[in-house]
Amino acid sequence: MRAIRLMIGIWCMSALLACATSSEVLTGTPRSPISPAEVRVYTQAPQRFEEIAFLGATRESVSTAGAERAIAKMIESMRVQAARLGANGLLLEDFSDSGPVSVGTGVESQTYTHNGSIGVGLGGSLGVTKKIAKARAILVPNPRGGF
Repeated sequence: MRAIRLMIGIWCMSALLACATSSEVLTGTPRSPISPAEVRVYTQAPQRFEEIAFLGATRESVSTAGAERAIAKMIESMRVQAARLGANGLLLEDFSDSGPVSVGTGVESQTYTHNGSIGVGLGGSLGVTKKIAKARAILVPNPRGGF
C-alpha cells in the first residue's frame, strides 16, 4: 500500500512537470492589444517589420511523444503574448530540446524470520525532457502602407 502511494506521488509530480512557462523581453514599443487570431506566424523574416519583443516558451514533459502538440502549444502561447503586445506577427527563430533528466525512486521491505529473510522491492524512474522555443513579436506594415 505504501509503495502504491509513492508511485501515485511520482505520477502527480510528473503531471506538474508537464506545464509550460513563457518569457518576454521588450525591445520596442508595444501597441494596443489585438486578437491572437490576427497574429500571423512567420518562419522567415518579412521584408519590412518592427521588432516589439523577444519571446520564449518552455515545456517540460515526461515523454518525447506528442512533440508536435507541445510545439503547437508553445507557438499558441507566444501568439497570445504577441497579441497582448499589439504585434501582428510572430517570427519563429529556434526550437530545441534539452537533454532528459531522470528522476527515480524505490521502496523496499524486508522481513526477518528465524530461518532467513525475505525482501521485496519496487522501483520507478521518469525521464523529463525540456522543449525550448524562441521567437520575436513583430509588427508588419499593412501592404497598403503604414503600420
